Amino acid sequence: MARRKKGRDIDGILLLDKPVGCSSNHALQRVRRLFDAHKAGHTGSLDPLASGLLPICLGEATKLSTWLLDADKRYRVSAALDHETDTGDREGQPTRHNEAALPTQAQLLALTQRFIGEQQQIPPMYSALKRDGRPLYELARAGVAVTREPRRITVHALAVLDYADNNLTLDVTVSRGTYIRTLVEDLARAWGGAAHVAALRRTSVGPFAAPAMHGFATLEELAAAGTAALDELLLAPSAALPDWPQAVLPDTAVSAIRQGRSVPAGGEQLPAPGWVRIMAASGDFLGLGQLDQHGRLAPKRMFTRALR
Repeated sequence: MARRKKGRDIDGILLLDKPVGCSSNHALQRVRRLFDAHKAGHTGSLDPLASGLLPICLGEATKLSTWLLDADKRYRVSAALDHETDTGDREGQPTRHNEAALPTQAQLLALTQRFIGEQQQIPPMYSALKRDGRPLYELARAGVAVTREPRRITVHALAVLDYADNNLTLDVTVSRGTYIRTLVEDLARAWGGAAHVAALRRTSVGPFAAPAMHGFATLEELAAAGTAALDELLLAPSAALPDWPQAVLPDTAVSAIRQGRSVPAGGEQLPAPGWVRIMAASGDFLGLGQLDQHGRLAPKRMFTRALR
């Protein structure tokens, strides 16, 4: 006897305002239960200390999560300029205290400009990166420090929002893989000082920005009225890729590409070769594919259900 599938087949993206003190996985499971969704996934962890935007993909939208993982992200970070901690944030133990004079406002503004652009960053020990199958944070808790290879990151923007009383608030936009805790430490060390993250809030992920977020209080209130009210909050999966070109297929080619076969892309004005959204003439969003220089379209990430 076949097992009954748990949860609904519902497709879309929820922009969750994750609260402080909640892990990303706990937030994901809570959203999944509220929506009674069969399948769900998030698009990049936020530490329990951090709050803010955590896009949750439901159903077929989970097949697009990779591109949101790779997207640029924006944060508002508050740093305490008195000491470093072993974790890089306020939850850690002090390791090095500040003994240097703080920079002036003008010196700080000039210093932040040096951190904009491509650079190498050494990941912190308290991170989920793995060494020999073990997360680095497990090694750090055991008192073991290992050499970490620097990673190339990009700081797209770094602005000072407030600077007073040994506290610094920054607005920063960074590439995937950037550790804000490390950025704060490196910035303070550049003037000989010490700092740690006191508060962190993510305000955008790729095309998604903070004003459209929904907190758990709103979700639970709507859930009391039934899942239909919750479903109104979901964005279409295509919202994750607003700038992607699309290839529109005639009805005669839809069946073939759903079976995994390459097909000629129709239309007189084809997009440039590369990744495209695959659309049916009816307007259905069928999945993602790659278009070659000869106009043939190969399916790469197809949906089991046609989306809008």
